[in-house]
Amino acid sequence: MKTMTCKQLGGACDLEFHAETFEEMAELSRNHGMEMVKQGDESHYEAMNIMQELMNTPERIKEWMETKEEEFDDLPEDDEEE
Repeated sequence: MKTMTCKQLGGACDLEFHAETFEEMAELSRNHGMEMVKQGDESHYEAMNIMQELMNTPERIKEWMETKEEEFDDLPEDDEEE
């Protein structure tokens, strides 16, 4: 399990997401962003607009995703505290 924040994934806050894979992490981030936009959070709305701009250029979003996946891969595994 690894941890990344909303900000690390292009978002607007320090909420932490925990996931086994980058795909899971990206989904958690996407769902959180959509929920925050639904709630009218302006900073998440702005972050989502930036992501949508990236998605308009396939090369840019592919590069961004690859960079974030590498960042995820380089993270240490979370310590298991039990």
